[in-house]
Amino acid sequence: MTLVRRSAALAAAGALLAGCAGGPGGGGGKISDGKVVLAVLTDQSGVYADLSGKNAVEAVKMAVADYKAKYGGKAVAKKIEVVSADHQNKPDVANSKAQELYDRQKADLIVDVPTSSAALAVATVAKNKKKLFIDVGAASTALEGQQCNKYTFHYGYNSYMLAHGTGSEVTKDGSKNWYIVYPDYAFGQDMQKTFTAAVKDTGGTVVRSDPTPFPNDNFSTFLLKAPGLKPKPQVLGAMQAGGDLVNLVKQYNEYKLRDKGVGLATGLMFITDIHSLGPDALAGTRFTDFWYWNANQGNRAWADKFQAKTGKRPTAVHAADYSAALQYLDAVQRGGTDKSDGVVKQLEGHQVNDVFTATGTIRAQDHLLLHDAYIAQVKPSSEVKEPWDYEKILKTIPAAQAFQQPDPACKL
Repeated sequence: MTLVRRSAALAAAGALLAGCAGGPGGGGGKISDGKVVLAVLTDQSGVYADLSGKNAVEAVKMAVADYKAKYGGKAVAKKIEVVSADHQNKPDVANSKAQELYDRQKADLIVDVPTSSAALAVATVAKNKKKLFIDVGAASTALEGQQCNKYTFHYGYNSYMLAHGTGSEVTKDGSKNWYIVYPDYAFGQDMQKTFTAAVKDTGGTVVRSDPTPFPNDNFSTFLLKAPGLKPKPQVLGAMQAGGDLVNLVKQYNEYKLRDKGVGLATGLMFITDIHSLGPDALAGTRFTDFWYWNANQGNRAWADKFQAKTGKRPTAVHAADYSAALQYLDAVQRGGTDKSDGVVKQLEGHQVNDVFTATGTIRAQDHLLLHDAYIAQVKPSSEVKEPWDYEKILKTIPAAQAFQQPDPACKL
């Protein structure tokens, strides 16, 4: 054998051995930069800071701790860092922060990202950089529709789930005439579209829809007109979330719209919103939830750990952030690498069974996590047995019914 041929053979053997070291579940996995970096891009100071925010970072850190405890010395990802950034609910800021996280901080995954316009911006960056993005905090169905891509996953909930939960159930129960107010950006526009379709599909009518500024602290123009619309709406469909929803509900109660025959339905609500307002401000209001800390003993046990770290009970977004980070790390473990294409392959079609959902499937066609959802109702304070005990689960919506069918526009 010539010297050149011998050198080539040795190089090939070395490459083969390196590949074997990175096999599924092996301790010598191929980890870029010698570490896995999980980035939480979130709203740290705005209207979504309570439902997501800094406590989303804590949820991801809990996932890292549980991954290390599960695999110990056999962990493929031996060094894991968690970093974070504030996108301020602005798509341009989200775009620049995402690029910085991927390029400068070497993030392997960006997770969370409430605000649909920001999430869509990050999805584009993820596609261009060929880096993983698991969105939890945004509702836009465009993430698994026209703007889907190979490296983006949608986790937790979307506007279809919310509309075909709350919108359909409230209409079926007799509130046929709706007045919808929605924040004027991607999330609100998507919610207005899906709720209008759900109301009409169940025999109702949307009397009027009005866009509102985002963020906003004064909804009086919209609330005061509601009782005078023709025909009179039986329900105000509030599509706001977080701090905007809190402001709207305060003013709804101040103007006594319920006494004037206009009920309230919320498109998206979190336990932090109820906590901020007090349960009596929303007592009897039905909404669609996708995880509740006190639904069972498993959820409660995890929520106890979360509260010990943060002083608060977790929202559904916090639980989904934990699950998304844990499922990502498990995918790295199964594939033996944090290379994006390898992780994507491990996630597609994967069955998810953890504290967030025991019925989850990551749909391969569009990267949407399918799982059960719930129709919940806010308890009056007289039924609240302990702090944060605000929800009564009325009905389970099976995963197959909770989410839409794959959109033909999605081309991964």
